[in-house]
Amino acid sequence: MNNSEAGEPLNATERAELERLRREVAQLRLDQGAERPAAAGVRPSRVTDHRAWRWTGAGVLLVLVAVLAFSSVLARYARGEVLDTDRYIQTVTPLAADPVLETELTNQITDQIMTRLDIQTLTAEALTALTENAPRVPPAVVGLAPVLADQAKSFVHETVGKFVASDQFEALWIRANRKAHEVLVAVMTGQTRAAVQIDEQGTVSIELAPIIDNVQTKLTERGFAFAEKIPEVDKSFVLFQSPQLVKAQRMVSALDKAHTVLPLVTLLLAAAAVWAAPKGSRRKAFSLVGVSIAVAMVLLAVAISIGRAIYLGDIPADVLSRDAAAAMIDALVLPLRTAVRAVFLLAVVIAAVGYLTGSSDSAAAVRRGFTRAVDAVRAPKTGRAPNPVETAVATYRIPLRVIIIAIATMTLVFWKYPSGLVVMVTILLAAAALLLVELVARPAMSSSAPAVGEAAPQIPGKSS
Repeated sequence: MNNSEAGEPLNATERAELERLRREVAQLRLDQGAERPAAAGVRPSRVTDHRAWRWTGAGVLLVLVAVLAFSSVLARYARGEVLDTDRYIQTVTPLAADPVLETELTNQITDQIMTRLDIQTLTAEALTALTENAPRVPPAVVGLAPVLADQAKSFVHETVGKFVASDQFEALWIRANRKAHEVLVAVMTGQTRAAVQIDEQGTVSIELAPIIDNVQTKLTERGFAFAEKIPEVDKSFVLFQSPQLVKAQRMVSALDKAHTVLPLVTLLLAAAAVWAAPKGSRRKAFSLVGVSIAVAMVLLAVAISIGRAIYLGDIPADVLSRDAAAAMIDALVLPLRTAVRAVFLLAVVIAAVGYLTGSSDSAAAVRRGFTRAVDAVRAPKTGRAPNPVETAVATYRIPLRVIIIAIATMTLVFWKYPSGLVVMVTILLAAAALLLVELVARPAMSSSAPAVGEAAPQIPGKSS
């Protein structure tokens, strides 16, 4: 008499044998199902053709899933960074303290001030007047004008640098970027007015006039007399420039309209791909859904890198230095790269779940190891009957799994801007909930199979 006949819990060896028998029975039933058409006068090749057609349909749907996953991430990015001003400001605010951007701004503002003041000419005129009115001053002092101009430029550069590194500049930076982004949104959504335009080069810039006005005040406070002669400056600092920006208006507008629908359509097509797969292969199809999404994210990551290289190669050096352009584009695409990593991680989890729940020997070995580990933690004490909670969880563990996975999926779909951290925490919480279900259900599952609605398998040709 074995443990099952004695009403005692199955040990690990017996449960492994039970699982093996169940797989054999399932395979026998599949084989018998494949033989029935032949017995009814239908050619076996038709069964093969039917499976091939189903895999073809599933394959087409998987390609569509990859394409829509690619588009969904771009759509959410377009909505979050290109058209959401508040989100954009959160992205570019840290750039106010970026050393590369600080240096670029300091150099450009200093050049604008020195160009408009022409301090060398003003100094030479002042020294010439001094020699004419003070006979004891030798005319040679006029030759000091270039030296004094260099000293003045260093003084201006230092003053500008201190201001650019101040909190006051950060406030101006945010205000200027907000105005520039509102212009961008107006262009990309087709709401351009005469006063709201981006040139043919697709240049998005911020005005330097408010910053130079503040620098002028700082120079005056430090006793730089020439500061009062600084004229009004109608100059802008280029944030980014791309001739394709205006051309992308229709695409961005379409992505904006589809940013909510695309993820839902992607989920529906993924479910359809799993359904379209032949019976017995749907877990494999589920795993392939994860693989297709992961491939789409890899392609999107490659596209981002290529686009970045093309942008840096096209922007003129006299408009924005390569280092400054790199800092700007890296900051702007950082949320997109974060989203790509997050979705890729989710796709890998989906593929792993599909594989581990499959019928391959390696997956079965992993599941046996997991079962042993859970048994080691929650093996029931001899003679103890499972309590009602354990029995209920064991009975409804499959619906509970579905609910947990559905909640995790909906969380990621409807989270406005899911970061890699959000995805990681969601996955870990879902995994912890699934593990809790297994731990709670284990005593009832180990006590006896019929207790949780799992009748012992019937071997064909043998009575029970």
